[in-house]
Amino acid sequence: MAQLAPGEKKAVSEVSVAVYRPVGYLAILAIGIVAPFLFPAYQSQMAELWLFIVFALTWDLVGGQMGYNSFGNVVFLGVGMYACVLAQVGLFYPVSTYNAARGGGATVFTFDMTQYLEGLAIGLPVGALLATLTALALGSIVLGMRGHYFAICTLGLGIAAGEIANGWEWIGAGSGMVPPNAPDAVGDLSRFYYYLALALAVVTFLVLRWLYMTRFGLAINAIRDNEDKAEAMGLKTTQIKVTAWMISAFFLGIAGGILGNLKRFIDPIDTAFAGPTYGVWMVLMAILGGKGTLWGPVIGAVVFQVLKEASWTYLLGWQRVVLGLVIVVIVVFFPQGIMGFVRERFPDWFGHRVEGGTIAGPARKETLR
Repeated sequence: MAQLAPGEKKAVSEVSVAVYRPVGYLAILAIGIVAPFLFPAYQSQMAELWLFIVFALTWDLVGGQMGYNSFGNVVFLGVGMYACVLAQVGLFYPVSTYNAARGGGATVFTFDMTQYLEGLAIGLPVGALLATLTALALGSIVLGMRGHYFAICTLGLGIAAGEIANGWEWIGAGSGMVPPNAPDAVGDLSRFYYYLALALAVVTFLVLRWLYMTRFGLAINAIRDNEDKAEAMGLKTTQIKVTAWMISAFFLGIAGGILGNLKRFIDPIDTAFAGPTYGVWMVLMAILGGKGTLWGPVIGAVVFQVLKEASWTYLLGWQRVVLGLVIVVIVVFFPQGIMGFVRERFPDWFGHRVEGGTIAGPARKETLR
């Protein structure tokens, strides 16, 4: 049998990737579309999984690709959640009266099909817009800091935002806020929000994939590798960092609106600005899968959600213990995440060549795998 020259092997490999990658994407999308029909009892958990993928991908944009570890991304989730639901309610009823009723009282607040969809169609973009503007305002102030100073500052932002919401009577204060009740015509509400979450995850993935192949992607990687050199080369690093945080906030704002309606109740501390859960989980998922890569946060979100739900089902009362142990195991044994672990052992899967005990290959492409 004739042997292929190295150049021919590379060409065949690139053609195979070009063919199989779109097929793989379509297969994942097809599974996502039919999953609620195959596993209807788990569609709420699967909807949450798609949102977790958005959490991890958007955190990785700043924490993995740019090297700024943020614990404050949960602020954008909470802002988007409240803004969306407030818009849904405020379009048709006084918000203060609605929240004063606490979901009950003498006044019945009803939303017909048109009102519900109209409120959601306006509420989600409003949530995205306000979250993006919040990132612009906060980023201009805190993104001048670096390293652990930035991380600690963003941790404080999440706590402060939760306390402000907890004391703000107009948005329900500590009693929380109930999203509008969906009319019966909407049908299965969990399935409805499942597909919204799926669409958001797909769009987020494709946008970030495109972004990482542009000059902007190179710029945030340059900031991660050496910010001083990036500045010396003429990059406007603060402007780039703020822009990256705004992009992250945009998608998180929409995710917040979907999550608030999916949960059917917004608690300022435990749902909207939930730093100990969502705020930490989005970091954990990206690190678990492999931060600084495109697929790492996706894989990390899937593994994390399966572990979370399995521990909740089979180890009730010990879920937080299990998740805490997961964090320890990841940090100690898999500091590069699942993608890093696999890449180290199977470098040829990622287009690297092993030469004399060292790995050589297209370093730029690895972030897209």
